[in-house]
Amino acid sequence: MLLRLINQQAKTNKNITNIVVSLTNIGDVGNQIKSLGISVYTLNLRSVFYIPVIFTQLYFLLRRLNPDIVQTWMYHSDFLGGLAARLSGCRRVIWGIRTTDIKFGGSFPTLLIRWFCARLSNVVPDAIICVGFKAKRLHESIGYQSNRMTVIPNGYDFSSLNIDAISTKSLRLALGIKKGALIVGTLGRFNPVKDQLNFVRAAGLIAARNQNVQFIMVGRGCDYVNRELMSWIKATGYADRFQLLGERQDTTVYLSIMDVFVLSSRTEGFPNALVEAMAIERACVSTMVGDVDRILGRCGIIVPPEDNEALAKGIDELLNVSCDQRIRYGCAARKRVTERYSIHKCSDRYIELYNNLMQKI
Repeated sequence: MLLRLINQQAKTNKNITNIVVSLTNIGDVGNQIKSLGISVYTLNLRSVFYIPVIFTQLYFLLRRLNPDIVQTWMYHSDFLGGLAARLSGCRRVIWGIRTTDIKFGGSFPTLLIRWFCARLSNVVPDAIICVGFKAKRLHESIGYQSNRMTVIPNGYDFSSLNIDAISTKSLRLALGIKKGALIVGTLGRFNPVKDQLNFVRAAGLIAARNQNVQFIMVGRGCDYVNRELMSWIKATGYADRFQLLGERQDTTVYLSIMDVFVLSSRTEGFPNALVEAMAIERACVSTMVGDVDRILGRCGIIVPPEDNEALAKGIDELLNVSCDQRIRYGCAARKRVTERYSIHKCSDRYIELYNNLMQKI
């Protein structure tokens, strides 16, 4: 999302100069940002024991750069970046909340930083951007200052999210998918919050009653060397019906071969994979996490999280309708997200906030 936002601003707002600071290393996204001509600094934070050193480096970097606005993206950068910005003299600070991950809050240091952020939220940031309305409500409930919070959903360049029929057909052939087979798939890194176990168990229930369905899993860690995932799949008794494709760069073409896309997560902030699947007109089933009800609406099936029987029932509902009905679901889904979540609208909201902050001081 940061890459998309910076790219949009670079193309349409020449009066804005972005500089990116990564607390850790540059990573793939950092390299893509750098390729746009954006300056990217890395601080190589490796553990909590390095925080004092990294904080000092960040403080002096901000003193030297002297930005008009410091915008931080997630908990650790909110805490370290926000404090360093204030101490360095920056008078305009924007925090970012990208998750609804309260119940599954991560490591103890992350929970501790979030606790400090809640207590500092009335003095450090001028504004707090939440990725969704549920994220806003949940963080208000743990002490974040509500009158500084605003919701700006993710934005997407829908011109780059289109179905290439030739590539889709070629991929199905390359994967050995039989003509007429129905493909149910999911996309996301292997992680407890993504709840791939929920997907696998639901798939096992479907496989037992429908011989014409195959399952694909795409994402970092969703591969055959993942012993934990393989044990779940073998336990279904239908391991031959699964294909594990691992991390892929061109996710759009992999989404396009799915007849039904499934988001099986137990928590999300604003699920990119769901929006991308909707944008290429896939029929979708999702657990009720984050702002899914606002994103998907009645253009797909929404089920409770951590309930593989409900998930299987929702998938069955889309598998059992006609192909034309699935197409209608997909068309309605694309119309919904393209009207609501364009990168143009998203960028305009950020710029409006920047301008408001610049006028206050």
